[in-house]
Amino acid sequence: MNIPPNHPLDARLPERLRSGKPLNGIFNSIPSPALVEMCAYAGFDFIVIDNEHGSADLQTTEHMLRAARAAGIAPIVRCFEHDIPRLLDMGASGVQVPMVETATQAERLAAQVRYPLPPGREGRRGQRGSAFSSRAAGYGFFGGTAHTALSNEAVVFVAMVETPLGVSNAGAIAAVPGVDAVFVGPNDLAHSMGCENRWQEPAVQQAIEATLRAVAAAGKCPGILALNAVERERYAAWGARYLAQVTTGLITRALRAAAQGVESASSY
Repeated sequence: MNIPPNHPLDARLPERLRSGKPLNGIFNSIPSPALVEMCAYAGFDFIVIDNEHGSADLQTTEHMLRAARAAGIAPIVRCFEHDIPRLLDMGASGVQVPMVETATQAERLAAQVRYPLPPGREGRRGQRGSAFSSRAAGYGFFGGTAHTALSNEAVVFVAMVETPLGVSNAGAIAAVPGVDAVFVGPNDLAHSMGCENRWQEPAVQQAIEATLRAVAAAGKCPGILALNAVERERYAAWGARYLAQVTTGLITRALRAAAQGVESASSY
């Protein structure tokens, strides 16, 4: 997909999600454009700006999207349904919505990510409201039908499965046109199964495996948190390719090690 190098949208994610290759990403709930840049320079493939559990307001989120584009990391925003239109207009490469439990819900959300198309035009139809004054359209410099077509092709929707009902419907959710990936939230899934935060419990792991395999069987990209090499290897064997860590976990471990006098590699 050929777009100008100064275009606000990073259009790489759809191809990467369909490639069959693993993607290494990171969740970030800290409202800091500088931290987004650091994640890019570290070599992560994508960053999930966490507006479900993070404290960033919309203006800071937009600055984080600018930082991601400038530093070369594809930005997805985890958000609630009512925030989808504004985040897409800010130039998010995708949205990741929590607690998706049915194919009907996934269809409604996917429609909000894509623009409507004229009769006879091939492609995924949607219900996204159109405005070319937004950052995603370059404030009008990249507006019009080219923006509509690019957005419909380049912006991704990731559905999160975090409940037993979502697990049972994972294959149907993944099969919905416009769903590009399905991501398992292991912590919430464990809580919803009565295991508190113990997602290593056998029953929770079985539910995770069933979900990842169902999504892969539907031809979509399965994803999950993978916080260490053991988890990455296990989940990859079950089909996961969209794998993510968490900035706060990495930072707190590094800070604890520093406080305890444990040396680590440094560029200072």
